[in-house]
Amino acid sequence: MEMGDVEEYLQRGIAFKAEGRYEEAIAEFQEVISADGSNNEAHRQLGLVYGFVGLFDESLEELKRAVELNPQNLGARNDLAMSYAMLGMYDEAKAEFLAVLEIDPSNEFARRELVYF
Repeated sequence: MEMGDVEEYLQRGIAFKAEGRYEEAIAEFQEVISADGSNNEAHRQLGLVYGFVGLFDESLEELKRAVELNPQNLGARNDLAMSYAMLGMYDEAKAEFLAVLEIDPSNEFARRELVYF
């Protein structure tokens, strides 16, 4: 798969996710990851979809992988923090929001959510 194809699969997966076509979205993101395992956005999107369908362990695994691949991806970090919060893992959620604010002290999303902890 060429890089252009990777982006095409990623965008198609995002479109499927937006339409609620989660199984198709999962397949697209898995294709991207099999071609480019270091694609942090594919891991992030796959993690989000896994969360939508109730695969919470897999969701956390993929979101953590996205953050490992690119610690500067604040969207992935906020998504991971929100997933932790939804699962009652409040210490982990707080730590992740604090990590976002270390990178970007003006991050409104993290600032707003941190109030709950």
